[in-house]
Amino acid sequence: MIQPEGFVSKESSDKVCRLLRSIYGLKQAFRSWNIRFDEVIRSYDFVKNEDEPCVYRKVSGSAITFLVLYVDDILIIGNDVGMLPTVKACLSRNFSMKDLGEAPIFGDPDLYRSKRMSGLSQSRHIDSIVKRFDIENSKRGLIPMRYGILLSRSMSPKTPEERADMDKIPYASAIGSIMFIMLCTKPDIAHALSVTSMFQADPGLEYWKVVKCIHK
Repeated sequence: MIQPEGFVSKESSDKVCRLLRSIYGLKQAFRSWNIRFDEVIRSYDFVKNEDEPCVYRKVSGSAITFLVLYVDDILIIGNDVGMLPTVKACLSRNFSMKDLGEAPIFGDPDLYRSKRMSGLSQSRHIDSIVKRFDIENSKRGLIPMRYGILLSRSMSPKTPEERADMDKIPYASAIGSIMFIMLCTKPDIAHALSVTSMFQADPGLEYWKVVKCIHK
């Protein structure tokens, strides 16, 4: 790191500072934090998920604990209530942390619980998207894409007026917002999203009607 302004040593003005610890806000800070956390959590017999690097698992007999890391927020899930305080104590010995209790929200999906089940919901996120694209009053569909709808390139705008109208519609942005929802909680819209994504280069009004139906 270059010497901070106002603290430059005249005798060593051509030298730089060697960081012994990462500084919050630098590009490498998050990587340094992740490496440190990974070393600590592995020492307590947690195993990193190969497909989701921020998810760790620990199995002890019939007890299983999952630890989900979101930057510097941690979500701990397990089927043995007695094991959770042990994990928290281990983390407290290595990091300065605060127990916030049960998590109603973690990242974007909301967490909901009943007596026998826990799950994820993105209804709050979907409502914000519907408002952003001003499609609250669009027709609601029973399924993401009605049977019999065949989209083709022949439905692309054919006149300058039609193309000018479509230029005002944030088609690509709407597709991107659906992608995030599909990956997290709605795999049932994958087919409709795949079809509508094929026409992002030159979308027509019929394509936009299908996209609005997916959102609703």
